[in-house]
Amino acid sequence: MELLYLVGSIIWNSLISCTLSLLLPFQILLRQGLSCLSSSWDGDGEGLTLYEGIVWHQRRRPIQHSFEYKVRYALIDLDRSSHLLSSNHLSADEARKVAGTTGTVRLLTIPPSVGYEQNPLSLYYCYELESSTSTLKKCIAEVTNTPWGERVSFVFNPNSDVAAKSLHVSPFMDMEGNWKMKATIPGDDLSVIITVQHPDLGEYFCAILRAQRVSSSKVPDHMLFFWLMPHKVAVWIYWHAFKLWWNNIPFVQHPRYTNPAYREEAASRDKMINCCKAGDFKTSGLCPRDDRNVTTHQFSWTDAKWPWS
Repeated sequence: MELLYLVGSIIWNSLISCTLSLLLPFQILLRQGLSCLSSSWDGDGEGLTLYEGIVWHQRRRPIQHSFEYKVRYALIDLDRSSHLLSSNHLSADEARKVAGTTGTVRLLTIPPSVGYEQNPLSLYYCYELESSTSTLKKCIAEVTNTPWGERVSFVFNPNSDVAAKSLHVSPFMDMEGNWKMKATIPGDDLSVIITVQHPDLGEYFCAILRAQRVSSSKVPDHMLFFWLMPHKVAVWIYWHAFKLWWNNIPFVQHPRYTNPAYREEAASRDKMINCCKAGDFKTSGLCPRDDRNVTTHQFSWTDAKWPWS
């Protein structure tokens, strides 16, 4: 059933994107003749920074498999450009409430293009006001899987953090293990590093984003800059999933069919991780009875709006 749904969604999105691509030149001409922009995410340049770079994936076990592809991202100041986004993402105030910060919120994401949006990971950079300066304090990860259309969000420390794996993001990975994450402050360049630490396979997977800022003077039109970018990400995901299947990597069914309590188990593992970081982890593998002071990542699971962002 999921395979049929996936095939149907690919065909439907292809038709929509082809139609909108044919209309794109007319939309650009219309935008150039108007003082206000018609795009649902694009703006007049205020609060919008463009980045171009490379995403690199490496799987070390049970076989060696790696690939990379070019990506283009938008870094959006949600306080200045909240009108640029659809309801698929948090507002600046919502992000501040979740992260417990008081300063600027910037969202790193791939904007929708010709009717389609594909973001395996979007990041909110949440700053804290300290005297006359603003310091990056927390990040919110927004992880979306495909083709299941699910999303999990949680706050993490950008300097370095570890969280329990809380979403079935690949049909070739089980739910065991942790995500280790690190994100640099966006400037002329940025980087995001995520590794998967597995109890049996060790640190067997790594994903790295490295990108450089692109001058807006070099981009004649933002719609052209991001044209088919979400589609290219989806193609790379499905193509390399096919190659893993072709190489006989065991297929892992979504845990909702085999273990409906997988979310609760992920939250429990995360609590143990944070007990370890707090120095309160017992040799029995349990937190102390009074674990009210243990801070967990507070995962929030939702359904992503289709087609998945």
